[in-house]
Amino acid sequence: MAIAFDSFVLTAATADLTDEARARNHADAVEFRMGLSNADDALAALEAYDGQLPVLATNRAAWEGGEWAGDDAERLEVLAEAARIDGVEAIDVELESLRSGAADDVLETAREQDVSVVASTHDFEGTPSEDAMIERLAEACEYADVGKLAVTAHDRSDSLAVLSATHRLTQDGETVATMAMGEAGSHTRAVAPLYGSRIGYAPVDPAEATAPGQYDLATLSRLVSDLE
Repeated sequence: MAIAFDSFVLTAATADLTDEARARNHADAVEFRMGLSNADDALAALEAYDGQLPVLATNRAAWEGGEWAGDDAERLEVLAEAARIDGVEAIDVELESLRSGAADDVLETAREQDVSVVASTHDFEGTPSEDAMIERLAEACEYADVGKLAVTAHDRSDSLAVLSATHRLTQDGETVATMAMGEAGSHTRAVAPLYGSRIGYAPVDPAEATAPGQYDLATLSRLVSDLE
């Protein structure tokens, strides 16, 4: 079974699946950040998971801002194994890994298991032009069910460009998830769903934010609900 992403999905980002019990009153899914554990522990945690919320499994490469510092081929093998586990209904794969062909086996496994794929790309330095963001997201959508882009906003014009790119792609029928990191972009996490973004990320505990400008789960849930 796959997460459809046909409407906004608020995910609780965590490295501890026992957080699901605290998250389920606000979240639609759990993003399990596998790289914060070793491979065996992460896969064992998924095998033992008995929560109510579907899992979006992420095993982010260090070169894409993640925590996995080991061999990249092994990282992708672990992600493919995660896609075979009941309860995992979506996985996140870097656009670069898909583009290079390194994640072909991951993609094939996900399709065989009816698991949705999010193709993600990040810019930790700034915000590309609106046209460049649209081009990158459109490419991500060619590989996956959802194209995800997170950029770093230095001012409100950066945030506006992200929202405009989101709106344009959504109007063209693409399924995307977007957000602007940093103080200048924090509001996009609440506002982007109004423009078509289909995934939001927030930690259950505010102290466990994994990206600059991230709201905690309860706060983001309330903001998105109030703006609907």
